[in-house]
Amino acid sequence: MALNVLSYFGGSQNDLESIIDFVISQEMHDGGFNCRLNRNAVSHSSMHTTISVLEGISEYLKSGYKYRSAELKRARNEAEEFLLRRSLFRSEHTSEIIDKKYLQMHYPVRWRYDVLRALDYFACNGRSYDPRMQEAIDILEEKKNDEGKWPLNTGYPGEIHFQMEKAGKPSRWNTLRMLRIKKFLNS
Repeated sequence: MALNVLSYFGGSQNDLESIIDFVISQEMHDGGFNCRLNRNAVSHSSMHTTISVLEGISEYLKSGYKYRSAELKRARNEAEEFLLRRSLFRSEHTSEIIDKKYLQMHYPVRWRYDVLRALDYFACNGRSYDPRMQEAIDILEEKKNDEGKWPLNTGYPGEIHFQMEKAGKPSRWNTLRMLRIKKFLNS
């Protein structure tokens, strides 16, 4: 998340180099990332951490930074594949839904993963449609109401500075993100 914000706001290359070094060092054998890697003995990546790292790498590369860009592009491709191998929400080993919250529509997302966030990432980064996205797309399409809007399923616990939208009601943000995804799919 720090990489994403610093890249967006034009942080200096020198300030970003140690973050890039750290991000690259944290890639796991399955292609994803896990923020607990250097604190606990974890054996597989986290969807939450992986999407945050992908967003950071994407913003870094879009902003024109060059330091270790080839390695970041490789890591990005492997992390995207990590999500896609799981159809964006299923266990690679059992095919069961990893967490039903992944299928809800949240905003703002904070650090948490959901399929809407993942699909929006792919749409915003020009990733080609992949058939492994389809089940997640279908699940989100079913959530559209009769007015053609998508809901805010729930918020996350914790302090908020102002309430943007109410859970259970149509969401301008989620509708915008779904429309962006649909445009991406039709292009």
